[in-house]
Amino acid sequence: MKQPVEQLTIPPGKKAYFSSDNHLGAPTAEASKPRELKFLAWLNTIERDAAAIFLLGDLFDFWFEYKTVVPKGFVRVLGKLAQLRDSGIPIYFFVGNHDLWMQDYFETELNIPTFHKPQLFQLNDKRLFIGHGDGLGPGDKGYKRMKKVFKSSVFQWLFRWVHPDIGVRIAQYLSVKNKLISGDDDHTFLGEENEWLATYAKRKLESNHYDYFVFGHRHLPMRIEVGEQSSYFNLGDWIVHYTYGVFDGSNFELKEFHT
Repeated sequence: MKQPVEQLTIPPGKKAYFSSDNHLGAPTAEASKPRELKFLAWLNTIERDAAAIFLLGDLFDFWFEYKTVVPKGFVRVLGKLAQLRDSGIPIYFFVGNHDLWMQDYFETELNIPTFHKPQLFQLNDKRLFIGHGDGLGPGDKGYKRMKKVFKSSVFQWLFRWVHPDIGVRIAQYLSVKNKLISGDDDHTFLGEENEWLATYAKRKLESNHYDYFVFGHRHLPMRIEVGEQSSYFNLGDWIVHYTYGVFDGSNFELKEFHT
């Protein structure tokens, strides 16, 4: 049986929190500022009882790490994450399809581990399979092919030769306009039998038991029972739904944040 990346104890009165798909910077920095402030308010709220925080990708609508340069902006969010991490709260970041070019910046500057693939975590006695969700399950072949290109070391090496002022502007434009980068932009519920991340979860259960599958990417808050004792959760987003996941040590649930 696959061993968890990490085993965490959630003490009584504490919780693990899960968030995904903020897309900060989209469609513009100014337009996304209210959403950024709302996310910061949420981080301030959960600080008092957070045993761990899981960020499941697409925190930024675009992110690329040059050797000595990272995208401008997001200082308030980065500063808050640094403060939370320095206070002793474990934070885990899972790369999404909009920030798939993240390298070691979070790890070296914020001491936040960064994962490029889904991972198994054990929280108390529950097994959680956690990831962003892009490129998993059946279908979406066009995006899967495009992801291989963007993830290739040759493509990233070539992109680094473009001046950051030009490269970031091009990438931001494509990130908003081009579905080949953004992935499937259809946020309509497909039905329990057709949701491809639920199908992926059911296939995973054929070889191992997981209590909860937790993903983002679909931008739709949902819970689907994928086994007798297994549930798939999608966290929704911080664009329309402002939803997040909470694990209290025994059970996982979705909640909506209200300021």
